[in-house]
Amino acid sequence: MKIGVLALQGDVREHLSALATAGAEAVPVRRPAELEAVDGLVIPGGESTTIVKLARIFDLLEPLRARIQGGLPTYGSCAGMILLADRVDDGGSPIEETFGGLDITVRRNAFGRQVDSFEEDVAIEGIDGPPVRAVFIRAPWVQEVGPSAEALATTSQGHVVAVRQGQLLATSFHPEITGDSRVHALFVSIVRGGSGAH
Repeated sequence: MKIGVLALQGDVREHLSALATAGAEAVPVRRPAELEAVDGLVIPGGESTTIVKLARIFDLLEPLRARIQGGLPTYGSCAGMILLADRVDDGGSPIEETFGGLDITVRRNAFGRQVDSFEEDVAIEGIDGPPVRAVFIRAPWVQEVGPSAEALATTSQGHVVAVRQGQLLATSFHPEITGDSRVHALFVSIVRGGSGAH
């Protein structure tokens, strides 16, 4: 089983390492042929509009949309969550292009700027053991969860920060930088066709 990490921007190395810890063969993806060869995909954080621009430059935009719509298990963290969302609330500015797939509305930079970054322990449905330490850096939150998707985790203020819809998983936070690979293990189990991680 081979899981790709979209290697255009963001914590690519950290996601590769977390996936390897969770038992997957993890490879960077920058070209359509590399995308075709994977059984699952991680879209890391970064700047969502930049990732879309780079995906277009690398001829990955339409192949990504096609594979995600075709059922490729995909996990997006932070900007990756924005890119998997069907709807983006950008505070009144034009809604950017996304890869789509998740029946959610996300709000970009919802928790504020870089200086407003914070950490919080979050209980995630489908992950056993103690809560996951969630690191929020210029993070989005889910403003609306459509009927096709389900919320897996909320912050203490009640904001939805993890969602799942079938083969698609997304978090507002960055689990790849904490050394806890349980979110990645959950995604590996989704790729394998399982329903949870321990």
